[in-house]
Amino acid sequence: MKQNMGIEDRVIRLVAAIAVGVLYGLGYISGTLAIILGIVAIAFFVTSLIGWCPLYLPFGLSTLRRKMAGN
Repeated sequence: MKQNMGIEDRVIRLVAAIAVGVLYGLGYISGTLAIILGIVAIAFFVTSLIGWCPLYLPFGLSTLRRKMAGN
């Protein structure tokens, strides 16, 4: 797996995952909404850790900045 996520993308996903966890922990979300957001949060957390998003592949997307030649 070749990384396709930049630092900003990874940080945003990690913050979103933590926010969902905090909202659940404080009781602001529950039931079906909590389950759906929990699944999304887990996906965000894992993809932010590994730096690779499978949903980017079909669209050829990448937020990873490439180093320029000679730098």
